[in-house]
Amino acid sequence: MREGSDRLRFALLDASHGDEHTPRNFRRELDADLVEFDVTQHERPAHFDFDAVVVTGSRSSVYWDRDWIRPLIEYVAAADEHGVPILGVCYGHQVLASALGGRVEDMGEYEIGYREIRQTSDDDLFESVPESFTAFTSHSDAVTELPPGADLLAENDYGVHAFRRGDAWGVQFHPEYDPETATAITKEKDLSEERLQAVLGGITAENYDAACQTKRLFENFTAYVRRARRTREPATQ
Repeated sequence: MREGSDRLRFALLDASHGDEHTPRNFRRELDADLVEFDVTQHERPAHFDFDAVVVTGSRSSVYWDRDWIRPLIEYVAAADEHGVPILGVCYGHQVLASALGGRVEDMGEYEIGYREIRQTSDDDLFESVPESFTAFTSHSDAVTELPPGADLLAENDYGVHAFRRGDAWGVQFHPEYDPETATAITKEKDLSEERLQAVLGGITAENYDAACQTKRLFENFTAYVRRARRTREPATQ
């Protein structure tokens, strides 16, 4: 690990196809130096010398036949084997599940908007997050089979919303979203006019304030990564 710096260094694997909101949101929420890779343009780290790896959302599906998707999944699997802490968000959650041997499938519909999600077990990632919490969701795929050895951490009526295996976590919802992002993403979806207006009508200050409780996940992940780094650093003489 690098010497002489307490600043964490994360690889941000950006699968958003150049969406302007994605890097901005993660830069704001993660207290670390981010080395950004546009994985949809075949940019990937050549090594694993990072304190953590974070995988973003995407409008793609992990099971699509695209020449950048399989290498991304393989890199995430290798990072896990190297003991690098990983956080996957939405599509990143599905990439992580696939990389670790789980299953992702098309739901046949969208879950979108501010929704209620329930924790199913205690975990460091959810420290100080309410047992039942509000978060913005936007997905039509779901993890339908957890990776071997993974623990379910949160769910709702649409299925798995968080899991953990070892030093790797996936969350299906979007703790990084602000109202601007939620509005822009919603308007991009192929929804009926009635449902579109219902989702947009739910993007309120009250719902956003409630969803901000999930931003604690980023602080908890960063704190975990810092503790993990200390255990790997050689003791000073």
